[in-house]
Amino acid sequence: MSLEDLRHKAKKIKLLLLDVDGVLTDGRIIYDSHGRDSKFFDVHDGLGVHVLQKCGIKTILVTAKGSKTIQPRARDMGVEAVFENISPKSSILDKILKKYKVCADEVCFVGDDLVDLGLMKIVGFPVAVFNAASDIKKAAAYITIRHGGRGAVREVAELILKSQGRWDEVIKYYAV
Repeated sequence: MSLEDLRHKAKKIKLLLLDVDGVLTDGRIIYDSHGRDSKFFDVHDGLGVHVLQKCGIKTILVTAKGSKTIQPRARDMGVEAVFENISPKSSILDKILKKYKVCADEVCFVGDDLVDLGLMKIVGFPVAVFNAASDIKKAAAYITIRHGGRGAVREVAELILKSQGRWDEVIKYYAV
C-alpha cells in the first residue's frame, strides 16, 4: 500500500477500536499468589488515546479476555466503552457502528493475534502491531514500527491525526 493510500484510509477514521492484550499491553499477564492479574500499559499509548478524544475520535476497547485491570486503565485514558469477553470480536461491530453512527470504512482496529482476524477483515483501516502474528500482519493495511504495549497505539493516533491535518492543533495545545 502506498503512503498516499495509507493516509487516505487514516483520513476517514472517526472511531478507533483496540484489542487489549498485545496491543495496549506487551502481551504478558502476570498472576500474583492470590490469582490476581497484572498488565503493563504504556503511558504514551494513553496520551495517544487522550489526544484522539480531544480531537473528537472516540476509542473503544474490544477484548476476548476480561480483567479487572482494564476498566481503571480505560477510565484513565478516556476510553468511550469497553467490551470484554467478546468472541468472535466481529460480532460486536454492528452494534458499535449503529451506536456511534459510523460505517466500517470509518473505523480503525488495532490487533495482534488470531482472535482479531475477523474484525480486521471488515474495518476500513486494519492495523497490526509490529510483533503481531503473521496472519494479522497479512490482513493489515498498516503495521506499526512500535511493538504492542510499547507505543504502537500512540503511533496509530499520530498517523490518524496527521493524516487528518489535526496534529498541529495537538502540538499547539501542549506547547503553551
